[in-house]
Amino acid sequence: MDTLVNILASAIGSFTNPTKLAKTFDSNGLHVSDKTISLYIEYLVDAFFDNKAERYDIKGKKYIASPFKYYFTDVGLRNARLNFRQQEENHIMENIVYNELLIRGFQVDVGVVEHSERDKNGKSVRKRLEVDFFCNRGSQRYYIQSAFAIPDHDIMQQEH
Repeated sequence: MDTLVNILASAIGSFTNPTKLAKTFDSNGLHVSDKTISLYIEYLVDAFFDNKAERYDIKGKKYIASPFKYYFTDVGLRNARLNFRQQEENHIMENIVYNELLIRGFQVDVGVVEHSERDKNGKSVRKRLEVDFFCNRGSQRYYIQSAFAIPDHDIMQQEH
């Protein structure tokens, strides 16, 4: 459980897949099934230690199964757990924004939009773009993109 909590603390704002986590544990000599990992993560969510954000296909209007993103309910506990080693401002800010949206009464998911564009050879390529937060509260719906800094034009276009 200690190792799992450390992994989740290190991965805030990133997609987390129990099957890949099980393989990571296995490669380190700890044999834990993906079902057990999923169960332990659900225990952490039930204990209000972590929150789970599901992926939502915005165009298809449906939820997409695993992977999910997990955010710590208390970022201070997350930082203490990691002994303040990983201070990635982008991920910490994303966690704080997620928590604030929950406090304001929104249901918060991670949005996914698939679209096609042409590569340099003119071939059609499907891309899956992420909307950091797809938020609903009653009839209100917001799409929020979180970025700590936008240092150049290319990143601004990507975040737009």
